[in-house]
Amino acid sequence: MSSRVKRKPRIAVFKFASCDGCQLSLLDAEDELLAVAGAFDIAYFPEASSTMLRGPYEIGLVEGSITTYHDAQRIQEIRHQCKSLITIGACATAGGIQALRNWKDVDEFIRVVYATPRYIETLKLSTPIAEHVPVNFELRGCPINKHQLIELITATLAGRKPNLPTYSVCIECKRKSNVCIAVAQGVPCLGPVTQAGCGALCPSFNRGCYGCYGPMESPNTESLSSQFRILDQSNADITRAFRGFNAWAWQFRKASEESERA
Repeated sequence: MSSRVKRKPRIAVFKFASCDGCQLSLLDAEDELLAVAGAFDIAYFPEASSTMLRGPYEIGLVEGSITTYHDAQRIQEIRHQCKSLITIGACATAGGIQALRNWKDVDEFIRVVYATPRYIETLKLSTPIAEHVPVNFELRGCPINKHQLIELITATLAGRKPNLPTYSVCIECKRKSNVCIAVAQGVPCLGPVTQAGCGALCPSFNRGCYGCYGPMESPNTESLSSQFRILDQSNADITRAFRGFNAWAWQFRKASEESERA
């Protein structure tokens, strides 16, 4: 009776329109990966290796937004190859900073930037992966938190729910004993509506939260917009505040468009 060696689960990392920051977060997690490296094989990761194994893959990690016709077709093919598809970072989960073009005329940008516009083929919108294919999990952040990524990978391989926060950055501020800069200093801050994960980095240095981790679970953006007005922020200021790294996330998009119309 012959024994067969069980194949390790395969992980693949794919890139679309992005800055590569989230892939670099994975590379930066090399020490943390050592503890779990024996449980899986990174089979496809062009950023890190020239060895690329064909699918299928147990987990597909996708960075970047969909911005071209080729991207829209390619993500369909990737979805078929991956048992579990996980989007990582603001670009993949909310369209990224490049989604700011969604409120403007893309053709005008192309005419201004490129000497020969007819060679440029692009979609009118920069959209998250979930608008094109089913996604099993979205990991927020710009860039992502490497510790959250390791937790997500190990939880997925183990078949359990990832232990990741859905509460706001305000909770992280409280845990660090930060004095609320919005209350004490009148600094506009997106912390009350932004998902935790950064360790309240900006508020810890007396800067308002920029919303890098996207909307928290059930964010009250309407209430925060009203508070911004109390802090003498104009409607244009409020619109600009919500149009950052996660501008196309629907909760932030709705808040920015309401302020724009006001």
